Amino acid sequence: MSRDPRPGAPSLKRRRPTAHPVQEPPGMAARRGAMMLLGDVLERGGMLGEGRLDRLPPAARAEARSLADLTLRRLGQIDHLLAGLLEHMPKPPVRHVLRLMAAELTFGGVAPHAAVDTAVRLARATEGAGRLAGLVNAIGRRIAEAPPPADDPVARRRNLPRWLWTRLAADWGEAETDAIAAAHLMPAPHDLVFRDPDEAEAMTPTLGGTVLAAGVLRLADRPQISALPGHPEGKWWVQDFAASLPARLLGPVAGARVLDLCAAPGGKTMQLAAAGAEVTALDISAARMTRLADNLARTGLAAQLVTADALEWEPEAPFDAILIDAPCSATGTIRRHPDLPWRKGAGDVTALAGLQARLLDRAFGWLAPGGRLVFATCSLLKAEGEAQAAGFLARSPSARRMAFTTDDLPPEFLTPEGDLRTRPSMLAGLGGLDGFFATRIERRG
Repeated sequence: MSRDPRPGAPSLKRRRPTAHPVQEPPGMAARRGAMMLLGDVLERGGMLGEGRLDRLPPAARAEARSLADLTLRRLGQIDHLLAGLLEHMPKPPVRHVLRLMAAELTFGGVAPHAAVDTAVRLARATEGAGRLAGLVNAIGRRIAEAPPPADDPVARRRNLPRWLWTRLAADWGEAETDAIAAAHLMPAPHDLVFRDPDEAEAMTPTLGGTVLAAGVLRLADRPQISALPGHPEGKWWVQDFAASLPARLLGPVAGARVLDLCAAPGGKTMQLAAAGAEVTALDISAARMTRLADNLARTGLAAQLVTADALEWEPEAPFDAILIDAPCSATGTIRRHPDLPWRKGAGDVTALAGLQARLLDRAFGWLAPGGRLVFATCSLLKAEGEAQAAGFLARSPSARRMAFTTDDLPPEFLTPEGDLRTRPSMLAGLGGLDGFFATRIERRG
């Protein structure tokens, strides 16, 4: 490199060309995020969360979650489709690239050339997948050229693990199980439960939607919750209509000492506090209790918070009423959590049913004579609902079922024994609801 020898002459150093960041095609960040989410659920047994997507822009994060959600809802159909086109299903990450591409081509309404091109680029950019980019391209073209797959009971059955379909069919029959499977294919709507029930009607013109019951408003779409009127002031919280029923079914609680067992993240605690109860909220998870405390602070409601294991904790005095929303398989919430069928197994149900029985026996001993207890689970399986209630009543001579009536619930929500039972196929014209069971039990004096 030469320099001008004259004093003060400008440097003649060669300038390096300015480096510009490589612009990746639109949608690639979202699809990388969706692949990460599928890996978390299907390889590592994790939940379908968004924590690992924090570095993505909000729009890409929402797109990634939506695509992973769609793929998990239709996973059985997608894998069946791919199995018919492949001699051997490749391992992840190629398998996830194919699944995402098939979801977009078959169920997402994405233009074939866009879905295939993006999938090929994703394979080339993913470690361990680039050498099979040609396979991705070939399979994508074959899917695009084939007629749409059937969407019938046989196809829908594939979207539930065999053990779960078998258990549901044994409890509810094949036709109702198909109706449940069909309901699982659509994301759940947002229901808002109001601190002051009268405000649901008053805010309907502002928020839109339909009032389902006193204080419960179902939104017409799925907007960004934190941006809606009333959220910063804590006028309402998000809680499925079915999930709001057990707290209501305790009956009048104003001035009563009430225990909310397994309370976090706090929807039922807030319902009870808003109804005037003196609430003790107990949960074993410190992280979830922090979330409950945040929810109470936002809504301006109060409760005594206890982080403890209910199987070891002892109250200082009996309670007038107890609500147990017990840990369960959560099969009633698959519309909201499409990862659940792929993270749970039949063995989980057996273990959880045992835990439910222990919690129920223990909590019943904390009731004052004449007190009432509502036991609830967000499960579709009778082993965690109807059978659990029957077993407890059979072994507890001082317990008496307080049957619900049509004054408490719509007739279609009532079992012959007078318990609550909802399924996702109910209220289908309004977007369905979560699957729940609840029974109300009185302690004889």
